[in-house]
Amino acid sequence: MAATETYTGTYVLPFEQPAVELEKQIEALESSEQASEYEEELSSLQRNRDSLLDKLYQQMTPWDTVRVARHPARPQTSDYIRMLCRDFRELHGDRHFGDDPSIITGLGRIGSHKVMVVGHQKGKTTPEKVACHFGCAHPEGYRKALLKMKLAEKYNLPIVTFIDTPGAYPGVKAEERGQAEAIATNLREMSRLETPIISCVIGEGGSGGALGIGVGDRTAMLEYAWYSVISPEGCAAILWKQSNEETNQLAASALALTAKENLANGLVDHVVQEPRGAAHRNPNEAATALERWITDQLSDLLRFKPQTLVQRRYEKLRRIGRLQEHGPI
Repeated sequence: MAATETYTGTYVLPFEQPAVELEKQIEALESSEQASEYEEELSSLQRNRDSLLDKLYQQMTPWDTVRVARHPARPQTSDYIRMLCRDFRELHGDRHFGDDPSIITGLGRIGSHKVMVVGHQKGKTTPEKVACHFGCAHPEGYRKALLKMKLAEKYNLPIVTFIDTPGAYPGVKAEERGQAEAIATNLREMSRLETPIISCVIGEGGSGGALGIGVGDRTAMLEYAWYSVISPEGCAAILWKQSNEETNQLAASALALTAKENLANGLVDHVVQEPRGAAHRNPNEAATALERWITDQLSDLLRFKPQTLVQRRYEKLRRIGRLQEHGPI
């Protein structure tokens, strides 16, 4: 694994505090005028930092994983488009109501493949977050996504989706414009699109908001993303009538939302390893690993006829949640 970059952001995850203290010391040494005189001490600090990060991330709880997935510096769809895509051209609007900035769509190249990119966008600055509804798409966002996917099918272009949302927008106006119907339509139509669909959970994968662009031939999760029917806070509020640190921890553990658990339960096909200390420390390395997986899957899926893809996708979806009954032991 490549060397870890020193994280210089202001936001610190609680369980990362010991590593951040070491990173501050490393940054101070690297920026000093006598940095060349402290090479041995600097190397020792970097080794200690890397060892501590490995230990901390091995001991993470599911609730810690949720916090990592929500880190303000974690790469979003726009970042992966910048790092992965060449010749990207964004496409706007759903031809019904308007353009939802919480879902980005556009044409681009990933590796040697021309693709249609669809992904949730949370925004970085406060004005961007407000404009993007903090990554919670409205019905027009899902209708825009489907319109562009059908365009991709028309021109035989594979579709790559980046999932990163706590859930679809739950407001009154969104419901009036048919939020549930828009998501349900996407589930139906994506299941029978005659073109390869690759889905990647890059951060949060919450409820129907995630599924609205998440029905595909191959689905992967980044190592420290989460994917679940509901957020831990929502689950805690329902089961324990309150959302606090204790109930959130319990809910996150009960939901089996981590990448490893989703892989074991057959809900995703692959876990993409993140750099040491997660993607917010080394976005470029995370993007390289994700690009490698996407291009490998596209090369494989493009071998199949469109009708075969649809049949295989149907069979894959039917296997999810299948139970086997055994006789008494």
